[in-house]
Amino acid sequence: MKKNIAAGILVSLALVYLSVRGIPWAGVREGVAAMHWGFALPALAAMVLMQVFRSIRWGVILGPMEKIRQRTLFPITSVGFLAIVSLPARLGELARPYLIARRSGIRMSAALGTIFVERVFDGLTVLSLFALTPLLTPLPPWLLRSGAIFFALTAGLLAAMTLLLLKRERALGLLRPLLAKLPAPYGAELAGLVDRFVDGFQMIADGKRFLAVAALSLVIWVLDVFAIYILFPAFGLALPVGAALVVMIILVAGIALPAAPGFIGNWHFACILALGLFGVAKADALTFAILYHVLSLGVVIALGLPFLPFQRFSLADVRRQT
Repeated sequence: MKKNIAAGILVSLALVYLSVRGIPWAGVREGVAAMHWGFALPALAAMVLMQVFRSIRWGVILGPMEKIRQRTLFPITSVGFLAIVSLPARLGELARPYLIARRSGIRMSAALGTIFVERVFDGLTVLSLFALTPLLTPLPPWLLRSGAIFFALTAGLLAAMTLLLLKRERALGLLRPLLAKLPAPYGAELAGLVDRFVDGFQMIADGKRFLAVAALSLVIWVLDVFAIYILFPAFGLALPVGAALVVMIILVAGIALPAAPGFIGNWHFACILALGLFGVAKADALTFAILYHVLSLGVVIALGLPFLPFQRFSLADVRRQT
């Protein structure tokens, strides 16, 4: 775990350096001062709605195991995303499974499986939206190839998850002899952990839930594109919707890498790279990245902080639970 944290911090430091290298800071200050803050309001509203729909979607995914009310799920979702931006190396992803396991009959390993399902649907939705981008704006071949490769990998992962769920006993039957070679009792414990993890995939086999999760995922990421697009004129950037889609896909890829708390560096470099494809000067792109980052973190903190005293957790607690 310490190595993961160190790797995340090193990656962020390297990307911070690349982001600020050669930047004329006077231009950044002027850009911040000239920002039209009225455009921030609809962007903030979209970000809040994203959190609401994420909580609703998680409830649909958890549904086959236990029906949980939004008055329980939304605070946990809010604290969970606060943990993601507060802890390095995406260790905050463990917060929601831990907290929901404490407040329901769902095991933490099964809840972790639902987070995995979320990430797969997020990936497929983002990449599906990205597939529309060439219809709106020309893109470099390397970006199109990367998107196609990641879409194929993510779709393959969803197919593998479905197969694992439908053929669980056969898959576990193949896995148990391998796990039996581990020192007792670790093999049996790991087999049970995998079995419970697959419990989190149950909604994949339910057609109505599958479509509901797909639709909610689309709403979430369309809101994200809207938030990015509506912020462009706040900085005087006359860019098409396709540019917002490109910022989204590169930003999602950037923050998926190991990172320091708050995705510092990763976030900014991704925005600079994406906006650079549309001829935006580095100083202007960094200004956009800084303020978009501040607004996004502000929403996560504002939604998560009020619930934090009632949803406490620590990494030591998470280790004991697993």
